[in-house]
Amino acid sequence: MKLGVIGGGTMGNGIAHVFAQCGHETVLVDVSDAAIDRARGTIEKNLGRQVSKEKITQEDMDGALGRLTFTTDYAKLAGADLVVEAIFESFEAKKAVYDQVKPHLADGAILASNTSSISITQLATAADMAENFIGMHFMNPVPMMKLVEVIRGHDTSDATSAKVTELATALGKTPIECNDYPGFVSNRVLMPMINEAIFALHEGVATAEAIDGIMKLGMAHPMGPLTLADFIGLDICLDILNVLYEGFADSKYRPCPLLKKMVAAGHLGRKTGRGFYNYEK
Repeated sequence: MKLGVIGGGTMGNGIAHVFAQCGHETVLVDVSDAAIDRARGTIEKNLGRQVSKEKITQEDMDGALGRLTFTTDYAKLAGADLVVEAIFESFEAKKAVYDQVKPHLADGAILASNTSSISITQLATAADMAENFIGMHFMNPVPMMKLVEVIRGHDTSDATSAKVTELATALGKTPIECNDYPGFVSNRVLMPMINEAIFALHEGVATAEAIDGIMKLGMAHPMGPLTLADFIGLDICLDILNVLYEGFADSKYRPCPLLKKMVAAGHLGRKTGRGFYNYEK
């Protein structure tokens, strides 16, 4: 099966990594040679880490890299059975991508979005391919996390859902289906918890270390909510909370002022070296 991924950032390179490792010819498209080089370097590093941990062999790594094509040319997606869009959370940006992808998709090809919160039905309408459009929400880090949240839009066909579920299972993932509501299930539940942890810090209820420690030890979470927010990216957390707040018109999803201030200051978590914790060392 030939697969495509648009966007070589954290999620996109992870998805391409898994596709290629599982035996699929994979085309990764991004906007510039610099972005492509970063994606290639990340995939090589992560595959190398799997080899060093004896999760895969050097032969497996070489085979996966051999199945990957890195390009800025959307025409290379021709013949793909499924393309996953994994760019940043902007409806207009995603629509612009779909306008460039569609001319190269064959009849019957599936277009999926890895969006973490934007309406699949709205994206399907923007792409003008309602039956063959679906949400395929991988979790970060993609090579390690088992869940794929499969989100059906209003007109997503049974055949499209079945094909995506079959592919996710073949990738060694566990697909779980849900319907199209703001935040789906994962972020509708997760983001209010993270936001409430930020409010607790903002109001001086406890330190960041104490909040995370209580949630780890008391709730058996592998990492605390503030550490997780830094890992996800505080800008992404804010984007998702804004989608929830606007989608439900409910004050319980109102982003904490501290989160908004940190994003405005450019302290976005691990990727910038500073968030609720300092990673610059």
